[in-house]
Formats: sequence, C-alpha cells, structure tokens
Amino acid sequence: MPGSANLNIMLKAARKAGRSLTKDFREVENLQVSSKGAGDFVSRADIAAEAILKEELMGARPTYGWLAEEEGAEDGQDPTRRWIVDPLDGTTNFLHGLPHWAISIALEHKGQVVSGVIYDAAKDEMFFAEKGEGAWLNDSRLRVSDRKRMIESIFATGVPFGGREELPLTLQDLARLMPSCAGVRRWGSAALDMAYVAAGRYEGFWERSLNAWDLAAGMIIVREAGGLVEPLHPGDNILEDGDVICANEVIFSTFAKVIRDT
Repeated sequence: MPGSANLNIMLKAARKAGRSLTKDFREVENLQVSSKGAGDFVSRADIAAEAILKEELMGARPTYGWLAEEEGAEDGQDPTRRWIVDPLDGTTNFLHGLPHWAISIALEHKGQVVSGVIYDAAKDEMFFAEKGEGAWLNDSRLRVSDRKRMIESIFATGVPFGGREELPLTLQDLARLMPSCAGVRRWGSAALDMAYVAAGRYEGFWERSLNAWDLAAGMIIVREAGGLVEPLHPGDNILEDGDVICANEVIFSTFAKVIRDT
C-alpha cells in the first residue's frame, strides 16, 4: 500500500528500531532474568530504541513535537503536530525472553491521531493505518472480526500488577465478563492487544490507566479496521485519561455494557 511521506518515515523508523531491539532480545534471552543486570540491559535497549526513533522521526520532521516514554514531552515549532512514541511496549515480556512486544508510533495533528504504526519485530508483523486509508498488516488489509455473540468472542485486557490501585476494578470486570465469553487474554502489550482487535484476532480490548504512547497508534488502527474505540468513561479523553475500550462494531455495545457496569 502506498502511504504518505509521514507514514513511510514512521515505517522506516519502526523497522530500524526493530532491528536494534531484535538484536538485544537475542542477548536478553541468555541473561539471568532474575538479576538486576537483566533489568538494566533491557532499560538500555529501550533507551537505545527510543534514540533511534527520535533520530529518524525528528530528523525527518524537526518542527514536530515529541511525546515518548523515556524522554517525556517536548514542544515543537509546529504546535499542531507531534510524534507519540513507545519504543518498547511489553518490556516485562522482553525482559523474560517472551517474544511478544512492539514498537508503537503515532502522529497527532490538531489533537487527533492521523497515522499509527505498531511493529511486532519478533514476528515481523507491521500493523499500520492512516486516517481515511484503512488499516494494514504488512501487505494485507485489516478488518475487525464479525463475530456477533459474546460467548464466541475473545477479549484482552491488562491485569494490574505490583499492588496497583486498578486491580480491584479489573477483577470485578473479569468476574462479570468471563462467564459470558469464550475467554480473556492478558499478553502484556496494550499496543499489540489493540492491533489484534484490528486484525480480528480478538473481538475487544479494555484497560485502565494507560499512557498516551500505549494507546495512540492502536486507536487509529482499530478505527481504520472498522472497529469502535471509546473512552471507558463516556466523555473522557482517551489520550489524557488512559482508559479505553474497543471492539468490533456489532459486539461493542454489549461488551461495553458489561465492562462499564461498575
């Protein structure tokens, strides 16, 4: 699919950072994952990937703003556009040698995400979309699933860890949802969870207290694949509040009613 100049910059940057992370991933698999050294190694890999992305993206568009996990927010000369970047979504998976992590890049224009790329370098799966141009996985067009029944549907979420305050609400969500569906997956990468909804691998996804860089690219990819993406609490701003729910259009209202019944 021919894309805009900005999308091609994003795809090139994702592949370059992906090569760096894949090389580091082969190394981290050989480390003692319980040691402090492994954690430090992954942190260095994360920072190195972000540096590559910043060099590629800001080098091509030096007037744009920047928002990323490691370096935070920077205003650009062009106040209407900014890159939103997560160099390694799924850090814990990466640390444990699990090949389920991704690079996420979004371009925001006047407060709206207009392009998104999620690159699963371990599997060489490139999910991407531009506003009005559809969503793609490598060379294939993406479309959300057409399952209509909850009992046939698989959903994804993130289960809070380490005593985070969202855990009780998530457990309540699971107690309501699991009896009425075919299963819930917790794979440890919000970006890939949303990409999988766009690809029809999951019927829906929800999670609380995410960051803008976890969500931005996935939002447009799901929407361009025909799915619905809304704030978990109607009226909120997804990128600012970090609470999201998405699904195929047919099942969205039923799924959202279950999750929002708090």
